[in-house]
Amino acid sequence: MKGTMAIAFSLLSALLITSCVNKSTIKDVVPKHDTFKLQSIQLKEERVINVWTPKEYAKGQDSLPVIYMADGGIEEDFSHIANTLEELINEQKIPTVMLVGIENTQRRRDLTGVTTVAKDKEIAPEVGGAEKFRAFIKEELFKEIEQRYRTKGERTILGESASGLFVMETFFLEPALFANYIAFDPSLWWNDHFLVRTARANLEKNKAIKRKLWFAGSNAADIFPYTRELATILAERKDQSLEWTYADEPNELHTTIFRATKNKALIWTLNNK
Repeated sequence: MKGTMAIAFSLLSALLITSCVNKSTIKDVVPKHDTFKLQSIQLKEERVINVWTPKEYAKGQDSLPVIYMADGGIEEDFSHIANTLEELINEQKIPTVMLVGIENTQRRRDLTGVTTVAKDKEIAPEVGGAEKFRAFIKEELFKEIEQRYRTKGERTILGESASGLFVMETFFLEPALFANYIAFDPSLWWNDHFLVRTARANLEKNKAIKRKLWFAGSNAADIFPYTRELATILAERKDQSLEWTYADEPNELHTTIFRATKNKALIWTLNNK
């Protein structure tokens, strides 16, 4: 039994620690982009920020909605999301948007909330930093982006795995921070699936806040029970201010779901009814 539990925890840790894409097998073209460094008071460190803007931005004077993402380094998920946005914009499948990627320093620290589960705490020397990371985005990064670029008020956040966990935690705890939330295979098992256990209470508390949520679950045994449970909870409610959809993807692996579903996630989320 102990051996089985150790294997299971190793799997959970691997899913949380790593990005879902095998970087050794997929080489994305790095799009033209801006990079700057921002010294964070909240995080007490310097952070690298990558920004992609579509060609329409340089040609005009329009202000654009902004998509924010953790795992936003050039060696992380920034390039393939920027390339996908460019493709969908060119095909007129989504409105024109810009992308802001936050490069990781201590991924497991920044993307996890607090936990009371001892095993959760073993994945890194420091976990539970999501509140400070969110404060960095809210109090420092938003301001910097709005000073440097022409932006609209509509903001979207997306992420997968641990980054998806951060997206979902923000959705429940500070729902007014973004208009749109996209989470691919979020690690909802964290802290004994706390976000799912408290979902009803948080949804009731925030039912007047207008927002959209798209989330997906793969066949990962530690994830799909909780994404499906959350979909059931959402279906029970009739919140007029919340638009949501759940993509149940049993044929996808944790390592494939991000790229397999990103197009439909962006198309559904960024287009208004």
